[in-house]
Amino acid sequence: MLEVWLMPQLDYDSTDYIFQQDGAPPQWSTEVRTFLNQHLPKRWIGRSGDADDVFCSWPPRYPDLTPRDFCLWGYVKDRVYMPPMPKTIEELKVRICNALASATEQMLHNVWHEMEYCLDIVRVTKGSYIEHL
Repeated sequence: MLEVWLMPQLDYDSTDYIFQQDGAPPQWSTEVRTFLNQHLPKRWIGRSGDADDVFCSWPPRYPDLTPRDFCLWGYVKDRVYMPPMPKTIEELKVRICNALASATEQMLHNVWHEMEYCLDIVRVTKGSYIEHL
């Protein structure tokens, strides 16, 4: 997916970006990291080993901040993956755009405030592992 679809899409839009991935086991594979090292040297963030050429390492077991947006993604997924399912990439893109456009301002404020709260805890604890954040 990275090589065949994502990278061509990103490079088509711009080459001025930093790619971030989480620490999911499939993304930690040597094959994925080798690909990122070759195609995005010093332009990717993720779990890394000593030989990896990352912009910034994502520490193992770091409290993942992305769950704060689960309510938004749940909302989007409920609107995108409803029958009849999209049959083409274009149809899927339209559904995603429509779902995001239908998110209310209050929903986005709630996601942002939850993220600010989470970041405040990370700052106060100086990045320590936080159980049940």
